Amino acid sequence: MCELLGMSANVPTDIRFSFAGLARRGGGAGPHRDGFGIAFYDGRAARFFHDPEPAAHSEIARFLGAHPIKSLTVIAHIRQANSGKVSLANTHPFSRELFGRVWTYAHNGQLRGVKKLPLEFYAPVGTTDSEHAFCWMLDQLRKKFDALPPPARLDREVHRLSAQLAPMGVFNMLLSDGRTLYAYCGKKLSCLTRRAPFGKATLIDADRSVNFAEETGPDDCVTVVATGPLTSDESWTVLEPGTLLALREGRIAHSIESKPQDAAKGVLKC
Repeated sequence: MCELLGMSANVPTDIRFSFAGLARRGGGAGPHRDGFGIAFYDGRAARFFHDPEPAAHSEIARFLGAHPIKSLTVIAHIRQANSGKVSLANTHPFSRELFGRVWTYAHNGQLRGVKKLPLEFYAPVGTTDSEHAFCWMLDQLRKKFDALPPPARLDREVHRLSAQLAPMGVFNMLLSDGRTLYAYCGKKLSCLTRRAPFGKATLIDADRSVNFAEETGPDDCVTVVATGPLTSDESWTVLEPGTLLALREGRIAHSIESKPQDAAKGVLKC
């Protein structure tokens, strides 16, 4: 299995602290040694860094640890290959253009039979089931909408498509168009919102702590999503399977569950 890390913030934010904890699991404190990737959004576009080498030993990961790249939305992934060989082409996150924006996607899990789903416009570069699912999702969005839809309408459609893929296996997913960060929990995903009053945090997998009160402003709000909690002294929320979070400007703007009677759980405010 792979591990995911996503961040949504209301001010440009440095993710090096959380990424350091994730990178240690990439062949150091964890078995996810088959490559890593990270995307930093800047408006509609994004900066991408990929390496098929283990994140714990990667020179690219060391570079990112030494050079802060601030962003409002970040998606990162460390890979333990189970579908497709270890290669740059199979390294998440994947990206494509849709509605004049860069879309970014990372997936944790396996999807049996997903490659039987027909593709019309988008095609995989690599050989993973994950990338095929991403291409299928964007195909479906392209067929349904002529242009970028309002956020709430897109939230519901992303949840509907995620719920279609989830029965194929394990579908934990991060997806963004630069406006919203989507996090779908198929089996295992946790989230944490940091806001005033800020305190100290200590990584589980690395000997590193930070006092966010010294690094943030009183109005800052940042939500972090990860496969498992990255810190030992903060209150992480474990998501229920079937839940989609739509994160905008650091806050949970929309939470949708798979059960029809719970299709819209409303807005959770920071």
